[in-house]
Amino acid sequence: MIDARQRRDLFWFFAIALLVLGAGIGLRDPWPADEPRFVLVAKQMWESGDWLFPHRGHELYADKPPLYFWLLGLAYAVVRDWTWAFLLPSLFAALGTLWLAYDLARRLWSHREGLWAATCVLACVAFVYQAKRAQIDPTVVFFITLGVYGIARHVLLGPAWRWFWVGCFAAGLGVISKGVGFLALLALIPYALMRWRGWNGLAELGRGNAMRWSLGALAFFTAMAVWFVPMIVTASTSGDPEHQAYVRELLFKQTATRYTSAWHHTQPAWYFLEVIAGYWLPFSLALPWLFPRWRDAFRAREARVWLPLGWALLVLVFFSASPGKRDMYILPMLPMMAVAAAPYMDRVASSRWFRRLLLALFVVLGLVFLVAGAAALQGDPRFELKIEAERGLAPASDALWWLLAATGAGMLAACAWWRRDAMKAAGVAFALLVVVLFSGTAVLLDAENSARAVMERGRAMAGDDATLGLVGWKEQNLLQAVGPVEEFGFRKPVEQQLQAGIAWMLEAPDARRLFVLDAALDACVIREHGRAVGTANRRTWWLLDASAIAPACRPSPGDASGD
Repeated sequence: MIDARQRRDLFWFFAIALLVLGAGIGLRDPWPADEPRFVLVAKQMWESGDWLFPHRGHELYADKPPLYFWLLGLAYAVVRDWTWAFLLPSLFAALGTLWLAYDLARRLWSHREGLWAATCVLACVAFVYQAKRAQIDPTVVFFITLGVYGIARHVLLGPAWRWFWVGCFAAGLGVISKGVGFLALLALIPYALMRWRGWNGLAELGRGNAMRWSLGALAFFTAMAVWFVPMIVTASTSGDPEHQAYVRELLFKQTATRYTSAWHHTQPAWYFLEVIAGYWLPFSLALPWLFPRWRDAFRAREARVWLPLGWALLVLVFFSASPGKRDMYILPMLPMMAVAAAPYMDRVASSRWFRRLLLALFVVLGLVFLVAGAAALQGDPRFELKIEAERGLAPASDALWWLLAATGAGMLAACAWWRRDAMKAAGVAFALLVVVLFSGTAVLLDAENSARAVMERGRAMAGDDATLGLVGWKEQNLLQAVGPVEEFGFRKPVEQQLQAGIAWMLEAPDARRLFVLDAALDACVIREHGRAVGTANRRTWWLLDASAIAPACRPSPGDASGD
């Protein structure tokens, strides 16, 4: 049971977590690379009522299963505003992950160790960054963590068959969110090895439980069947070749082929070690102090430490074996590594060298932000000109550089004020960095990063009644489009999009305009007759009417007759 003091501790921890993770919500629209795509897919699901087959524009979108898009739609159903809704699934998934890490460590050891486990998760740049983005990864991390949590409740603290079944069901939900939810079930491998070798700390589950174990598999497949069965039935009976192509793309190219023969994001086998060292700061600073203690726990056959840690190592091996790697892939490891670290963090935090290293990290970060902001305010360094050009910032505006300087100054002030308490200094500096920087940039950069400004300018130039045809478009362009629009495929080569767009515009030249990516303009376009709309996300856009189409590219009167 949790007493009054512990409830107070939890209240303040989660209040701080909510402030850090929730800062900036409602201040910006979706930003590339993935946010506009996912929100667009969810928005089209909501508007069409087709919750089985995700679409991106006119085309089916087979890169990801739909559960995360359903959650986006659920968030919108509650708040009825995409600007507020699109970050809520990540926020609640992150808070849920923190609770699971706390509760598992609390049950394994104590309330204090539970707080350490949750703090270690929150004290990770990669976790905070992903939690503040509309990515699928925070949701997948939650479902995988819930899966391992349920299994651990059973095999370490049980018997708790219901929790085991909940864990298996959560793993199935993870599969229909990003495919890798099954990784939670790998926790049964270290459990089986530890049971065989007689490790300490395992629950006595008794014999004759084959049926109960098999119900875990049933729970796993039942969760997957929530979407998979109606999708397969519809694809098989609709007679629509696009539905059948969707199934092939999702089940083969986006799963097996993506893992075994990745066509992008290829990295060496040791890539994730670099990720842990850099992207998991400041938590990763504790690892040199944790390794000897984990070694001793292994020698003592301590299952409470090594079941979550052994599972995390299996996840690391799984993703390292694939040629395609991205930093967020191994994020599901973090909560269980934090649980394994929890019983030792008091001793780690008491180390003088650890405290010095932690304080030095935030002093250096504060200096970097302060110096960068001050340099930009005092002159025009190369990085300032580059960022202003890429992000559509007016050269006369110094708001971003004041923001950087203020962030750095605040971090240094926190480190100076609490210099005798490195943990508190680091916590305040980290919170300042996240809250101030994410909220400030959300306000300053949103018009450019979301493409909202360029789409509004395009609409104003075209007129309220014209239909805009998008050529070479990205998801943010369609998501932020104002008024009636048309598009000519997303995956189709831009030269084919342009030809289709020209033919479409010339059918009703008075009522249609083309909104075209600069790189898509070819010899069919008379640039002098086009109008530059502006830039967004380092791309330049043009507005074309019929006068901007070269005579050689116009259909002859006979072609238009349809004979």
